[in-house]
Amino acid sequence: MLTRYFALVAGLVYLLVGIIGFFPAALQPPPPGAPELTVDNLYGYLFGIFPVNVLHSLVHLALGIWGVVAYRSFPGARTYARGLAWIYGILAIIGVFPALSTLFGLVPLFGHVIWLHAITALLAAYIGYMTPDPERMGPR
Repeated sequence: MLTRYFALVAGLVYLLVGIIGFFPAALQPPPPGAPELTVDNLYGYLFGIFPVNVLHSLVHLALGIWGVVAYRSFPGARTYARGLAWIYGILAIIGVFPALSTLFGLVPLFGHVIWLHAITALLAAYIGYMTPDPERMGPR
């Protein structure tokens, strides 16, 4: 059940964050010296902390929809958690390297987004790989 609820909560959070990322009022302009992006539509700092742009918000929306849909079954939720672990783990690692931290100017993966992606990846990995399959546990 934990796996399914994780998919639902993570999905709803990413949906909300993705939607908020499309409202310029929720974004603060990038500070001087912030990396430049080729895709600078809606480029700013969400809540003044997390760098995002339109592509980043679209990814959040897609992952949010996937999570809400994955909530319907344990196998779907487990696949979602494992996928989230891999996706955000890779993005956290990419964000550490300055040459790659904008994914070639497409998406901001630097700053506070790195630790947020890393925590998400670790939590998703734990839930996706360590929680038992309820069908294998048998009846209570």
